[in-house]
Amino acid sequence: MTAAASSNGMKDGDLAYQTEILQGVSRTFALTIPQLPAGLRDVVGNAYLLCRITDTIEDEPGLPARQKQALAERFIDVVAGRSAAEPFARELGVGLSASTTASEHDLIANTARVIRITHAFENTQREALARCVRIMAHGMAEFQLQATPDGLDDLPQLDRYCYHVAGVVGEMLTELFCNYSPEIDAHRDELLRLSVSFGQGLQMTNILKDVWDDRRRGACWLPRDVFLEAGFDLQSLSADHYDPRFAAGMRTLLGIARGHLANALRYTQLIPRHETGIRRHCLWALGMAVLTLRRIHATPAFRTGSDVKISRRSVRAVTAVTSPLARSNLALQLLFNGLTTKLAAGVTALPNDRLTVPADLPLLEDRLVRRPILRARTPQYVRDGVVPFVTGDLVDRVVGFSQRHGSGPGAHPLDRIVHGVLVSDQVWTHTREFLDQAVHVPARTGL
Repeated sequence: MTAAASSNGMKDGDLAYQTEILQGVSRTFALTIPQLPAGLRDVVGNAYLLCRITDTIEDEPGLPARQKQALAERFIDVVAGRSAAEPFARELGVGLSASTTASEHDLIANTARVIRITHAFENTQREALARCVRIMAHGMAEFQLQATPDGLDDLPQLDRYCYHVAGVVGEMLTELFCNYSPEIDAHRDELLRLSVSFGQGLQMTNILKDVWDDRRRGACWLPRDVFLEAGFDLQSLSADHYDPRFAAGMRTLLGIARGHLANALRYTQLIPRHETGIRRHCLWALGMAVLTLRRIHATPAFRTGSDVKISRRSVRAVTAVTSPLARSNLALQLLFNGLTTKLAAGVTALPNDRLTVPADLPLLEDRLVRRPILRARTPQYVRDGVVPFVTGDLVDRVVGFSQRHGSGPGAHPLDRIVHGVLVSDQVWTHTREFLDQAVHVPARTGL
C-alpha cells in the first residue's frame, strides 16, 4: 500500500486518516468498505467521505437553505479541482452547530486531506466521483429549498429525491466496479439500471426509519399521494397519535422499498461469484436494510429512529449468514424471499413496473444518460395469497433442496459447494439464529 500510495501521489497519512474517520462517520460503511478488493477499497472509501461532506451540508440545521446551496456549489468546485479545499472547510466549519457530530466536525476540518486522495486517483475514477458529487449536491440543494414537514407531492418526486441522494451513488459505484473488472463491465448496462434502484431501496429504508426525526427538523420525505390513497393527510401527522391509515401508507412504502431491494439482490447476483468481497459489500448493506424494514413493519407505532434501528447483534448476524452464502445466487434468493414475504404482502400492486431517471435532470447534468429503473412486481405467490413460512422452515427448505440437487453425481460443482456450505453445522446454527431474530415480532404490535 505504501508503494502504491506514493506512486499515485497519495500520502500514507491521508490514507490512514481516511480509514480512521470512516469508523467515526459511518458504522455501516466502515464495516462494508474493507470487504472490497484492494483495487477498490481506497476509492470507494474516499467516495463515501465526499458524499458524507455533501450530506453534512444538507443536514446542518444552523445553515439557511441559500447558504447550503452556495456551499454545495463551492464543494463541487473543490472536488473538480477548480477551488481550494481549505477556505471551503473553514467557511463550512464555522457554520456547523452542535447538532453535527464530532466526527463530522473533524471530517470537515480535514477536507483537504480527503481531496488530496481524490485528486490522486486515475481520471476515470475522478470523473465518476466528481459526477456523483455534482448531481448529489445540486439535487440536495434543490430539495432543501423545497423542504416541508408536509411531505413530497407524490411517488415520482420521491423517486427523484432518492436518485439525487442515493441512486447516483449506485451509478458511481457501478462505474468504479466496471473500471476495476472487465468481467463486471460485461454487465454494465443492466448493472447501471439496477444500481439506481439499489440506492433507492437503501434510501427509502432510511427515510422510513427516520420519518419522525426528519419531521422534528422540519422536513418530511414521504409522498403525500400514497397516504391520501389510504385516507390520511400528512399535514395532520402527529407523533402523539397513532393513526392506522398512516400505518397503511407506511406498509405500502415498505412494499415498494422491498421491491427496490429485490433489484439490489439482482444487482449483487450479477457480480461474478468469485468477487466475494464486492458481493459481501453489497449483501451486508442489503441485509441490514432488510432487517430494518422488518423492524419498521413489526413496530408501526415507533416514534424515533432508534426504536427500529437494528442492533450490533443483528449486524453480526447479517455478516455471519450472508458471508458463507455469498457465492450462491440460489441460497441468497431463497433467504431474501423468505425474510421479505411479509413486506411484499403489504402491497397489492406496485404503482409502476418501470421508471426512468427524471426527464429534466439533463438540465442539471448534461452528461447524465436516462436509464430505466426496474421496479419489481409483487411476487406471484403473494398475489395468489400463498405465503410460505418465514422461520427456520426456510432453512429446512434451502437445505432440503441442496440435499436433493446439490450433492448428486450430476450436480454442478458450485451446487455441490453450496450443499456443503448449507449443511455445515456452523452455518446452520448462524442461519437459524439469524432467522429467529429477524422474524421476531413484539407481541404489542398486534401484527
